[in-house]
Formats: sequence, structure tokens, C-alpha cells
Amino acid sequence: MRIAFYPGSFDPMTNGHVDVLEQALALCDELVIAIGVQASKTPMFSFDERASMIGHVVRSSFPDRAEAVSVISFQGLVVEAARAAGATILVRGLRDGTDLDYEMQMAGMNRTMAPDIITVFAPAYPESRHITATLVRQIAKMGGDVTPFVPEVVRKALAARLS
Repeated sequence: MRIAFYPGSFDPMTNGHVDVLEQALALCDELVIAIGVQASKTPMFSFDERASMIGHVVRSSFPDRAEAVSVISFQGLVVEAARAAGATILVRGLRDGTDLDYEMQMAGMNRTMAPDIITVFAPAYPESRHITATLVRQIAKMGGDVTPFVPEVVRKALAARLS
């Protein structure tokens, strides 16, 4: 059984994350979406809120594969969390060349620490390549329309949080 591990902050989940999620599901039998939780950072949404939004997106966008997806939290090294989840594939999303440069360095470091886990890059689709969770949060905080950038459940959660 091929288990893939897709880590990130998902604060909030964007359409770019959904692009990568779709590609990850094509690579594996089971997908673990891992929300990084750091005590030093204060996210906009709690782990439970992010997990709930991700679950909703998975069930509505990928109903045939929803049972194959789990959402967990993790702290520390991604490769250690991936190994603990039984994953042999680490999925990383790419938006542009800057992401590629950074992710190539990380893939090399991760390969040294965990040679049993391969890193696979999944590019966001052109229509969502420019989206970042940071920009989505900024636009939402300034009252802008985030509809083109996030799934509907996330748009509603942002509106509720900021109202």
C-alpha cells in the first residue's frame, strides 16, 4: 500500500492546495494530510477548524477517495512525522521557481535523513499558481473577495472569522 504524506499549514486551505491534493490522490492508496502545528505561531484557524475545512473539501471534491484521506497534526521534522504515519511518499506543492529552489534543498536534506521516503513535486495548476494562504488572509482581512482563491467552505469560514 502506498501512503503519501502532504504536509503544510493549510491556514487556510486554498485552491492551490486542492490542486496538489488532487495530484497526490493519483499517486497513492492513502493520503495523510498533515497540518504543522508550532507553539511559536498563532494561526488564524485552529487545528480542528483547519482539519474540518480540509475534510469538507475532500468529501465534496473527491467523494470517491474521501475514505483514503486522513488529517493529522504534527510538530517537528516532516520526515519523522511521515515515517510515523507509514508514508513512503512526501508530496510538496510548487507554485514557481522560487518554490522549486527551496523545495529542492528540502528534498535533499529529507533524502539524507530519510532515504526510504521519496519527495514528489506537484505543481499547482496555472489558474491557482499565484495563490498563497498569506495573501488570502491579507485580502480577507482588508475586506476583499477571496472567492476565486479558496473553496467555498473556506470563504465562509474567513467571512465568519472576520465579521
